[in-house]
Amino acid sequence: MDELIRKMQQDMEIQNYSPRTVEAYLFHVRRFQSYLHKPLDQVTLDDIRFYLHHVKTDKHYSRSSLHQAFSAIKYLYRHTLKMPIELRELKGPKRDQKLPLVLSANEIHAILNRTGNNKHRLVLMTLYSGGLRLNEGIHLRITDIDSQRMTIRVRQGKGNRDRYTLLSTVLLKELRLYWLRERPDPWLFPGQKETKPLSETTIQKAFQRARQDAGIRKEASVHTLRHSFATHLLEQGVNLFTIKELLGHKSIRSTLIYLHLQKAGTAQIVNPLDQLLPGLK
Repeated sequence: MDELIRKMQQDMEIQNYSPRTVEAYLFHVRRFQSYLHKPLDQVTLDDIRFYLHHVKTDKHYSRSSLHQAFSAIKYLYRHTLKMPIELRELKGPKRDQKLPLVLSANEIHAILNRTGNNKHRLVLMTLYSGGLRLNEGIHLRITDIDSQRMTIRVRQGKGNRDRYTLLSTVLLKELRLYWLRERPDPWLFPGQKETKPLSETTIQKAFQRARQDAGIRKEASVHTLRHSFATHLLEQGVNLFTIKELLGHKSIRSTLIYLHLQKAGTAQIVNPLDQLLPGLK
């Protein structure tokens, strides 16, 4: 088993999977192996089906965890073991059709004003300015800020893709003042140890404190800033394909969800109940 895990890890690293994905896939394969009572090369489609049902019903896996477990097992058999199990007959979990939460511009302004630590506030401003994922934001380097082109370079984002996104004029001014005071290097937002960036947990806690202090009851998270960035751009008239590139989406289908969130198209609609009972408005 250890040899198989090592081989799978090597395969994934050769294919340039992110360290997080490698770690997650190996975790799921180890769990799958411990559940089985037979060698991996004797596994059938029913064994995989029974295991996925087990982690869903007995282990109460979320949809995303179940999908990841299924993907890890598929990788094991298709790429590492190269076994002819017809996995197309077994479909992964159906995706939830949930719309992401969006904050208004005023709500984001209130959160930023309530973020007491200046470095933490700058991280949140950067995430919103460029529609960045948290992991992308904390791993920015000084050289990723291009003041000439007014862009932020995102290195090896999700799917190991580089991209450029927007740099706000207001943010650039704040970052220059911050750099003059702190002289960070090489990370734009170093943690307690300057050789490492800020932790995700630190920023998540700072965001939640500021949200609560601002009196915002929406169950927003740091990632909500990314959804808000995309939605606000769409409401300004920016086309979907531009937003797709700024967010680093592989497929335009991932960006289409923001069509359901914009309010520009519905702002002029008169509610039929208001027309029916105008005196109660």
